[in-house]
Amino acid sequence: MIPSILPTYNRAPLSFTSGEGAWLTEADGRRFLDLGAGIAVNVLGHAHPALVEALTRQAQDLWHVSNLYRIPQQQALADRLVENSFADTVFFTNSGTESCELAIKMARRYWHDRGRPERTGIIAFEGAFHGRSSAGIAAAGGEKLTRGFAPLLPGFVHVPWGDLEAVEAAISDTTGAIILEPIQGEGGIRPLPDADLRALRKLCDERDLLLILDEVQCGMGRTGRLFAHEWAGIAPDIMMIAKGIGGGFPLGAVLATERAAAAMTAGSHGSTYGGNPLACAVGCAVMDHVANPDFLAEVGRKAGLMRQKLEALVAAHPDIFETVRGSGLMLGLKCRLPAADVVAAGHDNLVLTVPAGDNVVRLLPPLTITEDEIAEGIDRLDRAAARLESS
Repeated sequence: MIPSILPTYNRAPLSFTSGEGAWLTEADGRRFLDLGAGIAVNVLGHAHPALVEALTRQAQDLWHVSNLYRIPQQQALADRLVENSFADTVFFTNSGTESCELAIKMARRYWHDRGRPERTGIIAFEGAFHGRSSAGIAAAGGEKLTRGFAPLLPGFVHVPWGDLEAVEAAISDTTGAIILEPIQGEGGIRPLPDADLRALRKLCDERDLLLILDEVQCGMGRTGRLFAHEWAGIAPDIMMIAKGIGGGFPLGAVLATERAAAAMTAGSHGSTYGGNPLACAVGCAVMDHVANPDFLAEVGRKAGLMRQKLEALVAAHPDIFETVRGSGLMLGLKCRLPAADVVAAGHDNLVLTVPAGDNVVRLLPPLTITEDEIAEGIDRLDRAAARLESS
């Protein structure tokens, strides 16, 4: 008999009842150090006082009104995002998946409005993850995501990760855009070098293509800059964000230049819940922290400390771990044993991590994690590795 919750997840036998900062408390009272942060969502940790206060205050006034009306909290958050990014305009969604849908629609509408409706093609990279909607799985293209869901949305061409020659060869008269994550998350914490990102921006400019960046996982301060592409000194035309922008409250957005978004006129897109007062009040509180240069500098400093400790962990357990990769507090341990075994061993030692592709364990802690908590987390991973070595 099928369970009441559709069984699309292989859930760990853990049930958390409360959280504070980088810690989660299980129903049996055990305290786990959370190095996953809800898969890069809880950027300010669990039950951050500023987020609790923003949500509580807004909930007492107004939860939801339709986008048929002006929403002051939405306007305030849009202004903050425009002020702190390349973008001229913002559309709010409830998730990264919805942001992907709009990004693809926006790119295709752009070319339709310019009298080139045949330019529907979008070049994407193998190993990508852009959500689980029909457009998202077609953009990613991986067999694990697409099997059983044909026919897929047409128009996507997939090239090997980081192969710029393959990108250039894939461009045709029907190509309209390139889409990618500056750091692949689900694909195994695979950063694209800054030089390659600059080359892609240059290629888009030369061939008159839109550049769409998916910063759902790597954005919102996770790399030590508000957005990961800033390290390369470039700007996209369209960008998807979600996860960290709500700090745990469902919220996403598409940011775009005026040129890229001009064709999205009244009636071309919509959302019932996207950008409602509750979500945007929390989003503004998140921005108060993650857009602060001092906060971002601390993320970078703690990221350096965490990477140093992880390098030592790999050196101490060469039969378990192969290497460390990633940027900022978006780090991955490439494993020699199945990554799922490492995650499970972590559960036994009260530390939470996240599996990814390419046999990688993701470490995506709250950006507010302390030095002592970083040390404690690595110590627990060390004990987990030692247990796997002795088993």
